[in-house]
Amino acid sequence: MTEFEDISLEEMISDGFDIVAEEINLSDLSETEKNSEQKIFPILPVRNMVMFPNVVIPITAGRKTSIQLLEEAQKNGDFIGIVSQKNSDLEQPSEKDIFQVGTLAKIIKIIKLPEGNITAITKGFHRFKVKKIVEKQPYFKAEISKLKESKPKNKEEYEALLENVKDLALKIIELDPNIPNAANFAIKNINNNDDLLNFICTNANFPSSEKQKLLEEKNLMERANKCYEMMHEDFRKLELRNQIHQKTSKDLDKQQREYFLNQQIRTIQEELGGGPESDVEELIVKAKNKKWSQEVEEHFQKEINRLQRQNPNSPDYNVQRNYLDFFTDLPWDTFTKDTFDIERAQKILDKAHFGLEDIKKRILEHMAVLKLKNNMKSPILLLVGPPGVGKTSLGKSVADALGRKYVRVSLGGLHDESEIRGHRKTYIGAMAGRILQSIKKSGTSNPVIVLDEIDKVGKGMHGDPSSALLEVLDPEQNKSFYDNFLEMGYDLSKVMFIATANSLSTIQTPLLDRMEIIQIAGYTLEEKIEIAKRHLIKKQQEENGLDSKSFKLGNNELKHIIEAHTSESGVRTLEKRLAAIARWAALQTALVKEYDPKISIEKIDEILGVPRPKSLSELTDVPGVVTGLAWTSVGGDILFIESIISNGKGMLTMTGNLGTVMKESATIALEYIKAKHDDLGISQDDIEKKNIHVHVPEGATPKDGPSAGIAMLTSMVSSFKNKKVKPHLAMTGEITLRGKVLPVGGIKEKLLAATRAGIKEVILCEANRKDVEEIKKDYLKNLKVHYVNWMNEVLELALEK
Repeated sequence: MTEFEDISLEEMISDGFDIVAEEINLSDLSETEKNSEQKIFPILPVRNMVMFPNVVIPITAGRKTSIQLLEEAQKNGDFIGIVSQKNSDLEQPSEKDIFQVGTLAKIIKIIKLPEGNITAITKGFHRFKVKKIVEKQPYFKAEISKLKESKPKNKEEYEALLENVKDLALKIIELDPNIPNAANFAIKNINNNDDLLNFICTNANFPSSEKQKLLEEKNLMERANKCYEMMHEDFRKLELRNQIHQKTSKDLDKQQREYFLNQQIRTIQEELGGGPESDVEELIVKAKNKKWSQEVEEHFQKEINRLQRQNPNSPDYNVQRNYLDFFTDLPWDTFTKDTFDIERAQKILDKAHFGLEDIKKRILEHMAVLKLKNNMKSPILLLVGPPGVGKTSLGKSVADALGRKYVRVSLGGLHDESEIRGHRKTYIGAMAGRILQSIKKSGTSNPVIVLDEIDKVGKGMHGDPSSALLEVLDPEQNKSFYDNFLEMGYDLSKVMFIATANSLSTIQTPLLDRMEIIQIAGYTLEEKIEIAKRHLIKKQQEENGLDSKSFKLGNNELKHIIEAHTSESGVRTLEKRLAAIARWAALQTALVKEYDPKISIEKIDEILGVPRPKSLSELTDVPGVVTGLAWTSVGGDILFIESIISNGKGMLTMTGNLGTVMKESATIALEYIKAKHDDLGISQDDIEKKNIHVHVPEGATPKDGPSAGIAMLTSMVSSFKNKKVKPHLAMTGEITLRGKVLPVGGIKEKLLAATRAGIKEVILCEANRKDVEEIKKDYLKNLKVHYVNWMNEVLELALEK
């Protein structure tokens, strides 16, 4: 009903005893109480305090009903009943929320405060008990019965107990800094034992619930005993708190003293040109936990002494500090333990990569050698293959299988040698090379580092990064790899390097010589279907917020996507197509549209667009058009070579952005025809009076290499003889002036491209038979391979009768 704050002893002293100091005649109040015939008493609920008889205490009221009660009681000269709330959080206590025992009090004086509240100085008289609440509005009014107090039977014991209470109260006042010294004066000047007990009970630091129990205790001896026990507990807490405070103060004083001394030392060192001691100490602490050789230790001590001699305000200080930070962060002799569990490694590789059996076998062999030799001086692996076949992820799987840390270093586009060897630390912004930064990042000196896109390293005005890699990738030299920033050798011999590339043509020969090349061909149709089912579909469903039932693709649908909407060796484009289907399903789900989760081929074409033509037979259905097989940096591919004859003087024209070698192949083919025209059934007049034009479509794409030789010759003969080339037939091979067919490279990639394009027959050089036999028969089950040695065999197989 009324808002009250905690009443502190200081407030009581400053307010209550000021009233006493004004020499208010309390005897008049007593007379008023004796002569009063008041029957109904206003009841003022208070919280966080309990009032005792014969105690003067200020009460601050803030609510309108409480202010009204106090003002009317003072005006009428009425006594008021002050009772405590059971729950101090209640703003509007009911009859059940107040204690029944309280203290009858008289208002001495009311002081109006600026914020609208009032403070009433009150004096307690008698304990009472509420008999009956007769009015509840605007405030409680009740009939009461006064409670008598039981005097102690043993007066001497009572007086002795109160002396102990008094002494203990004075000790508490001395220990507690929150209690004003005036309280000491007040206690010493209260002569009545009962008043002293009530004064201490009112102002002691007890919970309100305990004070209420003391008020309800009618036996003064029992009240004194209980008060004394609680004061003892309070006294022990104060002693303990003071002990903790003193100890903490001593610790703080010591810390402050050390701080000021360190500041003085720092100032002196700065005046003398030295660096902050804390930097040096920090570096020394980091160095203690390092395992390094005597040589490294000596170098570190030399550099730390140099740091101590430098002025912290000079630029060189920060350079030296950065250098030592990097130096101590390197994991000099910290290694992870290798896990040479070949069976476990095989499971990891099989789980992460479908197919690639030859590659997995070679990696397992590599690990077996490492296990037997127990050192890393083995050839660095170079994984070469088209994009999207899993070269980089294979490196991650090798790291997982060995139980090593994995770091990927992208070399694509590098043209500065300092990216590998680092900069001299004297340069502004100097830093170590990417190799040592990767070592630091991994936290171990034997991680698996994948050097990604090593074939795309450039050469600029700041040196040749490829040449810098020669030392990194040489097991005989990298035991003491020199980084310009580190200024000393670092052992890379325990690092397992795996490089990846799309093409070998741009890699330096000395660099290739240091690596063991593992060719990764593209995936077959069946492998792509399995990869999509096992990995790609689930991945796209998760990335697009879909569940496993959102859309389903069967083998036929996946086959259609691969054949009609992709043309690649890897699976990146396939993943993009599946992502497009997943986004379509996500849109239908978001729009709350019903759709069949089993996606049909027709729906696939609707989502992905018009499919590319499946058959190539119509493209070669005219004389002079031949299907060739080519190898590109993104895998195998097919190309069309077409020729046409016209009246002229026997001239040869070549178009299609052809390279020098490819132009030479066309020239060789025409010279062969001129030399063998009788055997080929071509007249001399046709050769002398007809111009021939050879064109390779997709003229914007540069093309070069000797492998289109037999295709060019076949195309020219087809035009001269006006005979078509058999449909679904492709060929690759180099020719000589004598008509000899020579072997070419990239056979696996070319044959896989042929199967993707629907080719049924392929003509190869006899010398390429061994390359075909190394390919799994499952990959070529729908492909017939013809082996030839001479050009006349090619024409016999290729031209229709």
